[in-house]
Amino acid sequence: MENEVKFERLRGQRGFTLVELIVVMVILGLLAALVGPQIFGKVGMANQKAAKTQIEMLGQGLDQFRLDTGRYPTTSEGLNALLTDPGAPGWDGPYLKKAVPNDPWKRPYHYESPGTHGDYDLISYGADGSTGGEKENSDVTSWE
Repeated sequence: MENEVKFERLRGQRGFTLVELIVVMVILGLLAALVGPQIFGKVGMANQKAAKTQIEMLGQGLDQFRLDTGRYPTTSEGLNALLTDPGAPGWDGPYLKKAVPNDPWKRPYHYESPGTHGDYDLISYGADGSTGGEKENSDVTSWE
């Protein structure tokens, strides 16, 4: 008798049917398909903004180096001249608080001095790592 009461109680409880679960999963899939691309697009543009900010910060260090030494670091000295003395008279660094960062895509910035577009060129080649591109693949430069 006691087992029959437990069985009756369980039969009275109602759960989700397979059809209801499938409908909910389809709705969640549609929402993810609609919202996902918009969110990932924002992440790519955030990396572009971060690269621009880092280039501006490195540019300030390069300008301070130039004020102290009368020149920008050469291409061969690179951005490491902002941290360690390359033997330049008047060097009063380090000009950065931390190590030279990689760009948001984990690649080193490309530095040339003298540059094609000014005293120096500082470039991140974007998400694709190659010249040119659009949106998150576009280059981030010190002269634009």
